[in-house]
Amino acid sequence: MSLAGLALLIAVLALGWAAWSGQRLGKVERILVKRQDDGAQQITEARLLAKQAEEGARQALAKATLLEARLAEVGVQREQIDELMRSMVRSREDQLLGEAEAALRAALQMSAITGSAEPLVAALQGSKERLSGGSLRLEPVRIAMERDLDRLRNAPLADLSTLARRLDEAVALVDNLPLIQDLVQRETAQTPAPERRPPPAGEAGSAGAWLGWFAGRIGEELRSLVRIREIDRPEAILLNPEQAFLLRENLKLKLLNARLAVMSRQFDTAQVDLQACQAALARYFDSSHRRHAQLAELLQGVARQAQPSALPRPDDSLAALTAAAGVR
Repeated sequence: MSLAGLALLIAVLALGWAAWSGQRLGKVERILVKRQDDGAQQITEARLLAKQAEEGARQALAKATLLEARLAEVGVQREQIDELMRSMVRSREDQLLGEAEAALRAALQMSAITGSAEPLVAALQGSKERLSGGSLRLEPVRIAMERDLDRLRNAPLADLSTLARRLDEAVALVDNLPLIQDLVQRETAQTPAPERRPPPAGEAGSAGAWLGWFAGRIGEELRSLVRIREIDRPEAILLNPEQAFLLRENLKLKLLNARLAVMSRQFDTAQVDLQACQAALARYFDSSHRRHAQLAELLQGVARQAQPSALPRPDDSLAALTAAAGVR
């Protein structure tokens, strides 16, 4: 092949290669352009999504901030409500403590006047029940009240109502209580005179026998009119009916005075009246009668129990109330 043909062939090949390369490049360029357009679209979409995500994040942040603010507000409100409830509870407990202290002091004055532990027991029991179910702040008060209640219940105090009832029973016994002179008269009436039979008729010296029998009967009759008896307390059998009546009335009056002194807790005065009653009972009344023994036992029992005794004070409860009132 000649040089011109070779050159032509090379030129043709070069043109073909250029055409193929152009087509190839065009195709690549179109692909690149398309890919560039797709990339730009994706970038736009990504930017849009990023913007939307950023907007959502801002909204979520705003909602979270609002929620935190509301939670903080709710927390503050809850603390305020809790504080208000605690204040109301403290106010109610302070009121209960004040009422309990006032009730105890009033009951203490009443017990000092009457000498009875019942007002204090009732006040302590009622206050302890009202304070039950409260906070731990009130627990020491309830424990102190229980201690004071135990001391009051175990205190050896005189039961005034029982003593008054026994003295009323003693007064009722006086009217039917026999005197010593009643006993002497009863014994005299019950002592039979010895029986002396007249001498049998027809015996020797019958006149002298009859005279002796007659003289003996006169002597027996005279002795029956006057009886000799050894009396330790002669004044006890020398009372006329009016004196016996006054003696019984005086004894009842002393028993009533003792009753009044017991109810007023004037035990020294009551003991003086009781001793006077016991002395009169032993001096003028029949000690062999069952009513005498019954009355003597009543008087001894009352005298034994009518003794002054110190009423326990609720100091533990008052101190616990003061301490609880100072707790805030």
